[in-house]
Amino acid sequence: MAMVPERLGINEGYVAELYELYREDPQRVSEEWRRFFAEGGFIPSPDGREGVSAAVEGALAARAMNLGQAIRHRGHLAARLDPLGSPPPGDPALDPAYHGLTEADLSRLPADLFDGPLVAGARHAGEVIQRWRQVYCGTIGYDFSHIQDRKEREWLIEAIESGRFRVEMSPDLAGRLLERLTQVEVLERFLHRAYVGHKRFSIEGLDLLIPILDEILAGAVAQGAKYAAMGMAHRGRINVLAHILGKPYEMIVREFSGVVAREAMSAAEGGTLGYTGDVTYHLGREGTVVAGLKGILANNPSHLEFVNPVVEGIARALQEEGDGWDPRRALPILIHGDAAFPGEGVVAETLNLSRLEGYRTGGTIHIILNNQLGFTTDVEDARSTFYASDVARGFEIPVLHINADRVEDGLLGARLALAYRQTFHKDIVIDLIGYRRWGHNEGDEPSFTQPLMYKKIQEHPTVREIWQKEGEARGLIPEGLGEELVKRYWSIWQGLKEKVEAEAPKEVAFHLQEAPEGDGSFPEEGTALSPETVERLKEEIYRIPPGFTLHPKLVRQVEERREALREGKAIDWAQGELLALGSLLMEGVAVRLTGQDTLRGTFSQRHVAFYDYETGEKYIPLQHLPSRKAPFYAYNSPLTEAAAVGFEYGYSLHKEMALVLWEAQFGDFANVAQVYIDQFLASAWAKWREASGLVLLLPHGYEGQGPEHSSARLERFLQLCAQENLRVINPTTPAQYFHALRRQAFSLKTNPRPLIVMTPKSLLRHPLARSTLEEFTQGGFHPVLDDPLVDDPGEVRRVLLCSGKVYVDLLARRQKEPRRDLACIRVEQLYPFPRRELEKVLRRYEKSETYVWLQEEPRNMGAWTFMAPRLKAILGEEPLYVGRPPLASPAEGFAELHQRVQEEILREALGALQVKEG
Repeated sequence: MAMVPERLGINEGYVAELYELYREDPQRVSEEWRRFFAEGGFIPSPDGREGVSAAVEGALAARAMNLGQAIRHRGHLAARLDPLGSPPPGDPALDPAYHGLTEADLSRLPADLFDGPLVAGARHAGEVIQRWRQVYCGTIGYDFSHIQDRKEREWLIEAIESGRFRVEMSPDLAGRLLERLTQVEVLERFLHRAYVGHKRFSIEGLDLLIPILDEILAGAVAQGAKYAAMGMAHRGRINVLAHILGKPYEMIVREFSGVVAREAMSAAEGGTLGYTGDVTYHLGREGTVVAGLKGILANNPSHLEFVNPVVEGIARALQEEGDGWDPRRALPILIHGDAAFPGEGVVAETLNLSRLEGYRTGGTIHIILNNQLGFTTDVEDARSTFYASDVARGFEIPVLHINADRVEDGLLGARLALAYRQTFHKDIVIDLIGYRRWGHNEGDEPSFTQPLMYKKIQEHPTVREIWQKEGEARGLIPEGLGEELVKRYWSIWQGLKEKVEAEAPKEVAFHLQEAPEGDGSFPEEGTALSPETVERLKEEIYRIPPGFTLHPKLVRQVEERREALREGKAIDWAQGELLALGSLLMEGVAVRLTGQDTLRGTFSQRHVAFYDYETGEKYIPLQHLPSRKAPFYAYNSPLTEAAAVGFEYGYSLHKEMALVLWEAQFGDFANVAQVYIDQFLASAWAKWREASGLVLLLPHGYEGQGPEHSSARLERFLQLCAQENLRVINPTTPAQYFHALRRQAFSLKTNPRPLIVMTPKSLLRHPLARSTLEEFTQGGFHPVLDDPLVDDPGEVRRVLLCSGKVYVDLLARRQKEPRRDLACIRVEQLYPFPRRELEKVLRRYEKSETYVWLQEEPRNMGAWTFMAPRLKAILGEEPLYVGRPPLASPAEGFAELHQRVQEEILREALGALQVKEG
């Protein structure tokens, strides 16, 4: 029988009126009510009597249906989810009386009033309601009423009510689960006793995570998955490393015993580690998790949830192995904390990526480790929602709330979650509700702030103990097996501890010293283009398909760029980029370019995608190069910097031979992604030996657009530079940018490092910032550019050194006021610092009397504090400074004031021998 329209509070009179209208003319009621009356207009009583008025019976049916809907949609509020026994909140709508119904009313309605698997065999509607209560108000909370898609809702209802994902328990499976839970518990208990006070962020109270992961991963590989990309914070990480990723117990003992640290110091040869390492509970691992499935647990800083988009990027890269995108190839799994999931904004940012073309990964299984506490903060102080998972509701993600003490429910949830993901390629959340047996870390005393909760926890049996007792009672687990398993695994750990301590190296002498810094030089990579490649690019990069109508304003621009290539001169910035990317595609290097408004370019300069002026159809020429040997991906990102950068970072780690570029709308906005810059890009190699070749394109330059559209905070990147961890450039010509991108691509195989590019804005179309085609076919990237206007270095008495767009401002002034006694040297690569190249150029100006560092940024920003000591080491004295004085805000907010300050800086650079001290 058809379901009544989803309306609460329908009364008999209302249904009667609708029924009379329906009898007069079916078209006078909605399609939903027509279907209802057509299929159930006359409802016989269960006892076979003649029946009552369809309208009156329809009113009862409507009420019963509303009750049924309430149970399906709100039953989770009555489910017993807390292992510590707190009562569920319930909901008035789950009570028949709320709908004006009695049990007698329900028993007089037929079972087929409802639909779904639980209707079969029921004598009347009351029995169906009772069955629904057992399912929806039991020990799993099914939270899916927010799903808009009817097919998804119907699939979930069938999956839940049919019980097809329920585990058929056998003695063998029960025993294996007991052994798994014993492994989980003994690891934690042994480390707790053997290494008192050592932080490990125990999983105890949420032990069920490991069997849930086992079930998900076994199901994934059975359905063709090759990879599982996982991310999690510190809670339970050591257990996941050991029991999912296969990290040897002995390695864990060596880390906790301090052996690994002593070995690292011993190998440091006098104190130069070359890397810092990281604490055990941040480390990732790659390994076979089950036969045929490679698991990747991403390295993770203490910054909660920021690993989420990194894992999504890893998964997307793995899904693109081979031909095309296959979401079944790699399964992303994210494990969250109950306080961080609603608390950290990057969670919502990452969820928003999940169904976007450029970022989707075919659905992520999220598991919230819900210990009902955030460090010392109670739930009511940690979130404004009822469930920790409620942020997912806005993205139409179903949630399974599971009691962490109920092992079979955990396995059911794992199977259902995987099936949903594989069916709809959407995210799903398992909210695993448990507790935290110890404090936030093992040196913490939780009863200071939660005394009542921890009295309960102290008396509460472990998950292993509960399962053992239940299994014994059901005849599934023989008595004594549990104790035998505990002794066996405890003995293994104890033996490893004794072995490691006996073999451990003694303390070594160690003194800290600075690691030597390179000279910034790179081996010759051959970034110039051959004549043959140039000719193919000329023909292919601006090819428009027949019948495609280009925007009238772009027709002229495209023709001008074609002409520039034909003539070999006046090649602008966007063309230089296009030549770099197109040539790499021809050479088998994949390219991924993303960012806000990146397809067009913030400044309408790029137009890597054309849109048909008549139809709106999108066409990306680089994806259709006849000579292309690798794919080109280009996407506009959503309005986020943090998750977008995190995604590209993860993608860059696992996409083989791909130049991955993320562009900020303005460089000023890059600091929204500061966590990724600090904790991943700058330090991942030192902490985790994790190498990324990600390129950040950050528009930077002072043009009077105000304090939020002028500075990419160059100084912050330079402050992060050490141990050749980053590459930072501030190029001034299209050819330099071209060679830098190709050099970066060629370094991916041997020495990948993030490349930070201060890209221009006003220089994009500046006539003094153009290159000739010859500059693309000869030479390479020059870390330092000498002054092309100097004829006789012996006449130079004043040497200006600068970096970036201020050089072009100065050049325009010098063309009006030529100076033979002046030279201007551009430092195009700031880090690694190009000492050798700079010394070579400066030797030409040995007769110079004055050396000046020129910048348009304030003195406390830009490159000054980075360059000053390095220039002093070369020159023997600190150069003079010309630029803005120290400022709290990067730039002036008034265009006229900016212009006056800029003029003063250039005037001072060209003539004044005395400078104001900031």
